[in-house]
Amino acid sequence: MKLLLRFDPKITNEPIIASTVKKTGVLINILRASVEQKGGEMLVEVPEESVELVVKTFKDFGVEVSKLEKPIIRDEELCIHCGACISLCPTNVFRFNESQEVIIEERLCLHCGICVKACPVKALRLL
Repeated sequence: MKLLLRFDPKITNEPIIASTVKKTGVLINILRASVEQKGGEMLVEVPEESVELVVKTFKDFGVEVSKLEKPIIRDEELCIHCGACISLCPTNVFRFNESQEVIIEERLCLHCGICVKACPVKALRLL
């Protein structure tokens, strides 16, 4: 499962990922990370069977955690299936089906937001 982690600026210099791996014994795959003066945000992937333990551990370290069970929300009434999201997505989350409608494979999403910015009718949003 993918988890979106948000770090307060006070803890961005702490080895939280390493400490969580050491404490839980669960391997954590870092998919995307951004650290700035105002704090940090990281998208990680953990095995389904270890999600609750890892979430609890991160929270114990002061990290805000969101489970990304459905990272992309599409407003079906607004979507015109133009494919703008297909051409820009770095991980091929979007594709056309046989009916030329855009379908979404959420498990591939890195939560980068490129699709949201590219959508001409603002039919996409991230959780």
